Amino acid sequence: MRTMFTLDQNDLPKRWYNVLPDLPTPLDPPLHPGTREPIEPAALLGLFARTCVEQEMSTDRFIDIPAPVLDVYRLWRPTPLMRAVHLERVLETPAHIYFKYEGASPTGSHKTNTAVPQAYYNKLEGTKALATETGAGQWGSALAFACQTFGMDCTVFMVRSSYDQKPYRKAMMSVFGARVHASPSRETRAGREALARDPNSFGSLGLAISEAVEAALAGQGTKYSLGSVLNHVLLHQTVIGLEAEQQMQSAGEFPDVVVACVGGGSNFGGLSLPFYRAARERKQATRFLAVEPTVCPSLTRGEYRYDFGDTAETTPLLRMHTLGHAFMPPPIHAGGLRYHGMAPIVSRLVEDGIVEPLAYDQLDVFASAVLFARSEGIIPAPETAHAVHAAVEIARECARTGDEKTILIGFSGHGHFDMGAYTAYLSGDLVRAEAGSNACTGTPAGARLYC
Repeated sequence: MRTMFTLDQNDLPKRWYNVLPDLPTPLDPPLHPGTREPIEPAALLGLFARTCVEQEMSTDRFIDIPAPVLDVYRLWRPTPLMRAVHLERVLETPAHIYFKYEGASPTGSHKTNTAVPQAYYNKLEGTKALATETGAGQWGSALAFACQTFGMDCTVFMVRSSYDQKPYRKAMMSVFGARVHASPSRETRAGREALARDPNSFGSLGLAISEAVEAALAGQGTKYSLGSVLNHVLLHQTVIGLEAEQQMQSAGEFPDVVVACVGGGSNFGGLSLPFYRAARERKQATRFLAVEPTVCPSLTRGEYRYDFGDTAETTPLLRMHTLGHAFMPPPIHAGGLRYHGMAPIVSRLVEDGIVEPLAYDQLDVFASAVLFARSEGIIPAPETAHAVHAAVEIARECARTGDEKTILIGFSGHGHFDMGAYTAYLSGDLVRAEAGSNACTGTPAGARLYC
């Protein structure tokens, strides 16, 4: 029997939590890409909905969730919190392992938590269409669903490596009415220039962002929507942690360790930020672990400085951990973790010593993912598997030391669209990847997509 903690829909949080007033060090302001001076909020209105811009800058600790957004949330929220008792037994650990399951959403990941409000706010302002990028396809699927829900068009630029690896993500976006282009594409100047430099480019999230921004600025009645990194995106995701707080209370526990994967930071922030506030109030020394792939180690090896969010240098500059906006990572299957930068909020908390970054190779990550699937019956997305692996490592350490720690995993999504990755791992075709290169160590002939 699965140990599960659920909430009634009446317990669905009615407000998001904004961490900005509670940060120990204020964020540095975004800079204008042309002048390199602090950007005025009005300058962002050409890209984003006004309400999203207001939320980006807000110092209100809690922000009301609109009733129409709550109505859509109720299609899948509250999501369950589960205790991984079978995994605990397999690991013979005294640790208590919990996971907050965001795979229950219509598109299988946490991304719908921000796609719905972003589409709603844009619809209120008369926007006809949204353009965006997607790495592994979770964000593109979520925005396609949200646009369909509110009667808007959606265009998605999907990083080429994932476009080739994950055909059913493209199919899902198409079912919800989105137009999907492999990035780099010939639809934009940024894409055509990238293809001129490298006709076989795997693409990157930074490049796909450039294409989406260009398409949004050129399209009549079109705006841009971002699935991670920015403050308002992490704000919307805090519904995860706010629910999990209530559920952990029902379980009679509070986490000693909160662990989630990080690409741009939205899933990690959504779970960890409410617990950061709660731990401060309780004066509890909870560890917050942000887990990334070794091939795209923005937190563990990147510089903390101002950088562009996209390859073509069209976005505002953010002070964040970055590998450089021209960075092109290898085509690993955890496509959602292949971004060169990190959310300013997460970056600031790393600098302040509150968040601990970790990086793991995909072979070790998939070994823990298979262990989790065989123990708990749920297949993690490759991105989620990074958090699972970190939790497994901590639980194994607890088995050695006898520490009875409570571990909370941000289970950001299921891996049902990632069977190609699992097939590659189980057949021995998945290989260790080399950071800072488009090559993968020991890649077999013909295994280009299995890197």
